[in-house]
Amino acid sequence: MTSGETVRGFGELESAIMEFVWSTDGPVLVRDVRDAINAERPIARTSVHTVMEILHRKGWLTRARDGRAYRYTAVRSREDYAASLIDQVFSSGADRTATLVKLVEQMDPAEADELRTALAAAKTARTP
Repeated sequence: MTSGETVRGFGELESAIMEFVWSTDGPVLVRDVRDAINAERPIARTSVHTVMEILHRKGWLTRARDGRAYRYTAVRSREDYAASLIDQVFSSGADRTATLVKLVEQMDPAEADELRTALAAAKTARTP
């Protein structure tokens, strides 16, 4: 994301598409995504195609021509998406420290330990 760019949460179909793309090794066709979603609920191929094109224009998917179709790949990870949502909350004017404290208070002890380890590794990586 560029500075000043905001991200809103994905809509229901955007989320379903991105979850499928993130969970798949390698590029996917619209047909692949439609078949996966269609297993849970009926959906038109054109609806999936339109939303995948929107995700492409938003910078979440890249595409490469494969015959008459495109193969799509995620540009950003699931973690990038989650981080962008958290950043959006921080930029909303909420007290950053209080928000972080609330988040940590809601973690179970194992998650808090993982966070401590990740923070220590990030601190070590920044130290010259």
